[in-house]
Amino acid sequence: MNEIEIVVDENPAAVVAGMLAAAARDGGHVVLTGGSTPAVAYALAAEREPDWSRTELWWGDERCVAPEHEWSNYGMAKRTLLDNVAVQPAAVHRMKGELGRDAGAGDYDRELGGLARFDFLLLGLGPDGHIASLYPDQPTLDESERRVLGAEAHLEPFVDRITLTLPMLRAARAIVFLVAGADKADACARAFAGPPARSTPGSLVRAVSGTTTAVLDPAAAAQVP
Repeated sequence: MNEIEIVVDENPAAVVAGMLAAAARDGGHVVLTGGSTPAVAYALAAEREPDWSRTELWWGDERCVAPEHEWSNYGMAKRTLLDNVAVQPAAVHRMKGELGRDAGAGDYDRELGGLARFDFLLLGLGPDGHIASLYPDQPTLDESERRVLGAEAHLEPFVDRITLTLPMLRAARAIVFLVAGADKADACARAFAGPPARSTPGSLVRAVSGTTTAVLDPAAAAQVP
């Protein structure tokens, strides 16, 4: 499995905002994630690059709720990024969580069409080591053919999910993890410095042919050698 570059910064959201702004200028297929730290990065990225017309936006996972729901990853990105840029992306491909996990996954696979590889993929990391909605030791980690799956929730909020699969995540040209907080320190050590393990899904995501970077604050990086 390919190597991962570790970047430790007091303001990891600002570092990733710069990466997102560069990705917007470069153009291509950009995958967003949920979470409070990415929300800060999106707001900063909108300030740094107001023109997203060269990009198509996708999501790594979504909760099975309506897009205006407070738990919606799309809704968070709309409020922090899309509502604050001057020029909208060429396309916004949201996961339709309101369809339910299986129908929503099927719909998103059709939305992907012939797309086999993303240009820029942003991921978070849960305290349990999960990424997107791929949770530790779950059968979803064994999927080798499908690009999108429905998944059960294993952390709050306990609603069903739609998620990209490991093969689709690994295919990205640039994978970037954004992680902050002392509660993520153990997960970061296991995901970024330990061996690949199904008990820590983050350890299983490295670009097959591209770059993988983890941008951490000092608290999250505390246990990473």
